[in-house]
Amino acid sequence: MKAKTKKRKLNILICNDDGIDAPGIYALAQELKNIGSITVVAPDRQQSAIGHAITINSPLRVKQFYKSGKFFGHAVEGTPADCVKLAVKAMLKVKPDLLVSGINHGSNTAISIIYSGTVSAATEGTILGIPSIAISLTTFGRADFSYAAKFARKLAVLISKNGLPEGTFLNVNIPPLKASQIRGVVVTRQGKARWDDSFDARRDPANKEYYWLTGSLENVDNERNADQWAVTNNYISVTPIQYDLTDYAMIDVMERWSMQKLK
Repeated sequence: MKAKTKKRKLNILICNDDGIDAPGIYALAQELKNIGSITVVAPDRQQSAIGHAITINSPLRVKQFYKSGKFFGHAVEGTPADCVKLAVKAMLKVKPDLLVSGINHGSNTAISIIYSGTVSAATEGTILGIPSIAISLTTFGRADFSYAAKFARKLAVLISKNGLPEGTFLNVNIPPLKASQIRGVVVTRQGKARWDDSFDARRDPANKEYYWLTGSLENVDNERNADQWAVTNNYISVTPIQYDLTDYAMIDVMERWSMQKLK
């Protein structure tokens, strides 16, 4: 009779862009520690819409962060991408088996993917060769992250079994609903919905003018396979994303432009 081999625990790196004290990352950590050994390395403050910025002109300081008197993780004076780079290249003894970024408080679909620090943390993990997931709850109001955290745990187990292709990570958006109200899970593409930005001109107490960015989302995605359509219609959207931005079809077109004549 063969002896049972003990299943190795996953080493999971957790990051976000809402800051290490955000409720979404706490809910995520509480769930993921049921399936592996977790390490939380996250920005020490809000870093939403920071994109894939990295810090090169100032030091990256790290402090231990405690929640309810217990050690929770490492707070970094930097961006989400900084956190992932620093964790993998300097802080961790073992390369993570998985990186999970989130749970973001707000949607990261369509054009928002480009701006998102949550997505950028997953992008950085993918660049470093780590299977990665970005998780967002699609509301900016009061949020219950418990269902999204449970879904993240199930998806993490699935990815640990099946893996992801090199250069690809998953961007997940979950409607802020009860489990019974979720209509299902849809594998989607990045939509084309974009923000119609405007700037509100205001005056500070010294009567100096400043501007505050505002705007509204223009939803142009009516196809079932678009991420924004999915979450609008109460589906969980799971989009495979690549960081390679090359337009390969355009290469063939440009070859016919006689580019050598520009030399």
